[in-house]
Amino acid sequence: MKLVPLRIIVCVKQVPDVDEIRIDKENETLVTENVHKVLNSDDTNALEEALKIKDMYEDTQVTAVTMGPPEAKDMLLECLALGADDAVLITDNILEDSDTLVTAEVLSAAIRKIGGYDLILTGRQATGGDTAQVGPQLAEKLQISQLTVVLNLKIENDMKTIIAMIESESKYKTVKLQMPCLLTAVKELNEPRSMSLRGILGAKKKEIKVWSVKDIGVSPDAVGSKASPTKVVRTFVPLHNKNCKFIRAETETEAAQMLLKEVQGKYIIR
Repeated sequence: MKLVPLRIIVCVKQVPDVDEIRIDKENETLVTENVHKVLNSDDTNALEEALKIKDMYEDTQVTAVTMGPPEAKDMLLECLALGADDAVLITDNILEDSDTLVTAEVLSAAIRKIGGYDLILTGRQATGGDTAQVGPQLAEKLQISQLTVVLNLKIENDMKTIIAMIESESKYKTVKLQMPCLLTAVKELNEPRSMSLRGILGAKKKEIKVWSVKDIGVSPDAVGSKASPTKVVRTFVPLHNKNCKFIRAETETEAAQMLLKEVQGKYIIR
């Protein structure tokens, strides 16, 4: 019998508050300076699911992991206050401008160093980029099974099997898979809890490890913009030109005929 029923790693990200983000139209970039940073929305659901499992199996260990600047430590403190047991921050100046593939490489190296995990939970995607790539890429790097867009999950009595409901191509599927595995969470999965005063005070007593690229054994040449195969060329707000025309007729049949005549040749291909 395992002394620790489950070891869960939750990958989280600190993101700018979407209500405060603006776009520099001249330089076509996101302006994030002096913008309040928060825990990414989908990641709150991933963390909550880990904490729900911990509530059910009290010996479960939950570790929050992030790659980011030094100030991301504040977000990890929030994760600890909510109930995570410990946290890891991978921070290094040379990580700046890393794309999703490099991010997955760094996170996978950190998770290998942590070792001994049963389950990895991530948010489906991060606000801002909205790529939904890091979770699947991370699973591939670690060579473990994965499920995305998880709406519900249950751990079987053997503590090795997960039954999850996922959304796939507008359909719902129930899937069974073995741990270790990676799941990506969405807001429909649960309702995240709030921090308690006891949790906030207790967070200060918990450990946040701070690792550099060297600490996790990743080459400096394998991170940053130079190692990233994808680049953000421009950021912009799309323009939507709306053109509305009212059709007035005596009867519904006449209105339908007028509508058909209006769209025929413009929007209908015969």
